Amino acid sequence: MNQLKKEITLLSGIGQLSTTLLGTGLFMIPAIAAGIAGELSLWAWLVLFVAICPIALTFAQLGKRYPNAGGTAYFVRQAFNPRLERSVAWLFVSVIPVGVPAAIALAAGFLQQLLPEALNDFLLAQLITVVLLISVNLMGAKSSGQLQTLIAVSIFALVGAFLWRGEVGIADLTMPAMSSDSLWPIGAALGVMFWCFVGIEAFAHMGEEFKNPQRDFPIAIIVGCFVAGATYWAMSVVILKFHAYGSVEFDSASIPYLSEKLFGPNFKLLVSVVGFSACFASVNLYTQSLSRMVWAQAREYKPKGKMAQVSARGVPKNATLAIGAVLAISCVIGELSGLNLEFFLKLANGIFVLVYLMAMLAAFKLLQGASKWLAAVSLVLCTFVFICLGWSMLYALTIFGLLMLQGKKDKRKALNL
Repeated sequence: MNQLKKEITLLSGIGQLSTTLLGTGLFMIPAIAAGIAGELSLWAWLVLFVAICPIALTFAQLGKRYPNAGGTAYFVRQAFNPRLERSVAWLFVSVIPVGVPAAIALAAGFLQQLLPEALNDFLLAQLITVVLLISVNLMGAKSSGQLQTLIAVSIFALVGAFLWRGEVGIADLTMPAMSSDSLWPIGAALGVMFWCFVGIEAFAHMGEEFKNPQRDFPIAIIVGCFVAGATYWAMSVVILKFHAYGSVEFDSASIPYLSEKLFGPNFKLLVSVVGFSACFASVNLYTQSLSRMVWAQAREYKPKGKMAQVSARGVPKNATLAIGAVLAISCVIGELSGLNLEFFLKLANGIFVLVYLMAMLAAFKLLQGASKWLAAVSLVLCTFVFICLGWSMLYALTIFGLLMLQGKKDKRKALNL
């Protein structure tokens, strides 16, 4: 058996994407963005949402026409060549050492609040999170999608409770005045905020598992992005109103602070459950997409190898276990490094934006008519966001350059043989 099961429905697809886009981002990015740009972060959210719409629509068109577990790498192969495909595939996998430890660490911070005293260790909480991730992934895409839909509902309920209890009114929703000095802080905030919409490219790997990818995949992307964008903006309004930003502690603890301020200490346990679930959901889809990326590469180049095998549940079991082992090692390294959350986010964003750039470039070549020009606009927008990343884009360019050089060496070896 070497085919994935088609189990994802429209509702579960929307649930998976919206929780992935919200996930870890909701619990740290609004506070970090507010610390960078203050009230101007509300404008930054609108700019980001406007920018992400054509990108999301382009991914929707690609996923509709080319549903494949290889995701962006597969799109690049169709547009260009196998060597560039492999470079993009491993560029995506290279996010594990910088992006995943930050996400799992945030999830583990919430899990710690729920563990008994004997198990209340931060690294242990991260490893428990990895074990849970692999267990859920091995159950199959259908079970995973149902879980994430339930988590999405709990996130929306939490944000709604903050808006209600915080008595957010028309005055709080008023956009701040803009000036010529506003562009720089908004651009700086965008460099961090793009993290909130890195998930669309991971979702592209799930297209092959939709029951009706031509109809449901584009709708799931569009609705999921809209829901996530509205939720981020609403949460930012609450954070700005109660000044839950401006310090390193608030970067990952703004929502627990707000919950205690608005509902009292007894609400903290519920927030920990929702917070862990949201972060777990975000990392869950990335675990799925990474394992499917490895599986898709194995299916293409080593179809008889262990990584190309699929379990009776339609899951790439060996690839999932391999990703789990890498996640565990990355968590240990991330814990020992002692680097702050924002540093890892910027490095990870560089990789994600470059992956988006390659997807939009492939779309410009593959698509026709209005979709082609939409891809052109998306390409320009991705380039703008990439520039906003500043120094952190050098990490992605370096990794991609090394992968391209390795691809050339492999090609020469193949020709000599």
